[in-house]
Amino acid sequence: MAAEAEVLTELRRLRLQLPQLRGALAASVDGLVLAQDSTHEAEPLAALTAAALGVARRLTDTAGQGAFHELLLRGDQGYVATYAAGSSAVLTLLAQPRINVGRLHLEARRASARIGDLVDDSLGRLETP
Repeated sequence: MAAEAEVLTELRRLRLQLPQLRGALAASVDGLVLAQDSTHEAEPLAALTAAALGVARRLTDTAGQGAFHELLLRGDQGYVATYAAGSSAVLTLLAQPRINVGRLHLEARRASARIGDLVDDSLGRLETP
């Protein structure tokens, strides 16, 4: 993907703005790693993100809530947050339990929009003859 360096820069910027993040991952909706800024294994996380995305999309559709935008999971050790990033990608963030969830959403929504633009534009350039 041509935009990989720019996506990675966006992930790093996001981690600087949110010091309570433990990791950031951009993946395709099919579960392929696009870029990561994390010590966690990226491939299993990307694959599980794709699976969760499929369930979340079906759930929002079945519940009549429209298109999927984001998913937030809270565990004993913190949060996993996944955000739609354009039509082809998702942003998954791992956060400590003490993170300000409102700020997480604010910054992640901005970042996911930028990542979505980068990935969709890159894929559009690849498909153009």
